[in-house]
Amino acid sequence: MNIPRPILLYDGPCTLCQRSVRFILKREKASVLSFASLQSEVGRELQQKYALPDDLDAVVLVKEEGITWGSDAAFRICAYLKAPWSWFHPWRHLPSAPFQAMYRFVAKRRTKWFGREENDACPIPAPGQADRFLG
Repeated sequence: MNIPRPILLYDGPCTLCQRSVRFILKREKASVLSFASLQSEVGRELQQKYALPDDLDAVVLVKEEGITWGSDAAFRICAYLKAPWSWFHPWRHLPSAPFQAMYRFVAKRRTKWFGREENDACPIPAPGQADRFLG
């Protein structure tokens, strides 16, 4: 699969993940990122291509040069956002273990805290954003 622009893989029915995607869409400097749920055909294809586990519960940033996940992906996503959120991008250079631990802590509890959409439903994109969501 050709990766012309970065793709953010997320858990489609996860309420926190959906909110995170909307947060990113509202704060991007430019419309650069594409989005695909892990449950979509594109998401499953990328999971297979990069040998990601089926029970993955982390956001994944897929770029031409490879993938990052969890807090590492979150900090790299910040590069695409307006200030002050872009200021977190350099944090990717800090030791990742504490950030990954915090990410894992929240990821394990996200459905308990924020819920999950029934029937694995993904949100309908706003007009003008549908082309950024890959199926």
